[in-house]
Amino acid sequence: MALNVVIMAAGKGTRMKSANPKVLHRLAGRSLLQHVLDAAAQLAQGDIANRTVVITGHGAEAVEAACAGSGAVFARQMPQLGTGHAVQQAVPQLDDAHNTTLILNGDVPLIRAATAQALVQACGGRQLALLTIELADATGYGRIVREGDGVRAIVEHKDASPAQRQIREVYTGIMAAPTALLKRWVMALKNDNAQKEFYLTDIVAMAVAEGVPVVTAPAATDTEVLGVNSPVQLADLERRFQRLQADAHLENGVRLADPARFDQRGTLVCGSDVEIDVNCIFEGRVQVDDGARIGANCIVRDAHIGAGAVIHPFTHIEGATVGAGSLVGPFARLRPGAELGTEVHIGNFVEVKNSTLAAGAKANHLAYLGDSTVGERVNFGAGSITANYDGANKHRTEIGNDVHVGSNCVLVAPVKLGDGATIGGGSTIAKDVPAGQLTVARARQVTLPGWTRPKKGPR
Repeated sequence: MALNVVIMAAGKGTRMKSANPKVLHRLAGRSLLQHVLDAAAQLAQGDIANRTVVITGHGAEAVEAACAGSGAVFARQMPQLGTGHAVQQAVPQLDDAHNTTLILNGDVPLIRAATAQALVQACGGRQLALLTIELADATGYGRIVREGDGVRAIVEHKDASPAQRQIREVYTGIMAAPTALLKRWVMALKNDNAQKEFYLTDIVAMAVAEGVPVVTAPAATDTEVLGVNSPVQLADLERRFQRLQADAHLENGVRLADPARFDQRGTLVCGSDVEIDVNCIFEGRVQVDDGARIGANCIVRDAHIGAGAVIHPFTHIEGATVGAGSLVGPFARLRPGAELGTEVHIGNFVEVKNSTLAAGAKANHLAYLGDSTVGERVNFGAGSITANYDGANKHRTEIGNDVHVGSNCVLVAPVKLGDGATIGGGSTIAKDVPAGQLTVARARQVTLPGWTRPKKGPR
């Protein structure tokens, strides 16, 4: 069944105290609105595309630019005169061939696709369906007033009687309605209230008056229907969401040292017996294979960590591949294009960029490898670097198998080191080096008799 999806994203979000539109604030690395768009996209069935309409207003240009590529169309709400007024702006964009319209909120980011789908099924293109939840403290929420099993009205908290305020079932702000009826109802809304706004909830009374059944579907938890109106609420929802993700990994056998100190801002796929210490951040798409261990305070983005690899604390990995059994860190940095083979060692304060290191290669401390091809069992000494940039272009360094590069060496690219070569400590190598030979390139040590250190003159 094809579906219209309307996402209300026009509000300013004054309580966020930010120049950015509220729906563009980020939760787990994605904007609030992107979370809702992703949930809406999951509702498409097979090759049937839904029509998604995003209602913009405050910061409309920025919000619409952020949705580029989503396939959504836009309706502007200027000025913002209530939820009913917002949906009125979307009416011309609704596809009449889609007999159900689902209304979501751009600042309610964690709505699950399964919950939204259940609400759509409850509507069935024939009934007005409201997503509700029972809360222990319903203060501030519109109460669901029933007659038998049927819904008769939504009463706002400020308008509720003492008896109605005892009702625990509340309206979440998410509904599904027959498209043709929704169009007619919202265009008939009045703003004869103290706020002079058009309220979408007034269509409930219209449905009841016409004999259209008003039904409900329950949200599984309050987390998926919580909105964001302030930085405090955003921070609370962030921790709730991260705990949900952490719990899912724990259920799948991942060992998290402390699930309260875990952040996943993308997709994390873990094999068996993976261990993750505290304060690690995962961004983009990360795969961690069987038995790998990640130490505390690491940042891993768009990377593949091989089986049995150990990432020591305070390591930063981005756009890199770490081979099985490798050791990385602490305080190491793997930049995009770094590809480590099996059992490679990258030690403290070593940076690798756009380079491949074959099996068993080692750069254990204080080194830089950029735009390099490093062979098997190479030992790259402390303080040594590849000088890959000439001020205009990058050049590659090629290091053969079993090469030993001493400490404090500079390899000036483009340059090749043959298999088994040894580079003496302190050498600056600007020419190709033959295989199996010792190469030293440094000035002869000289001591000047009688030399004295300069002294400061009188002031």
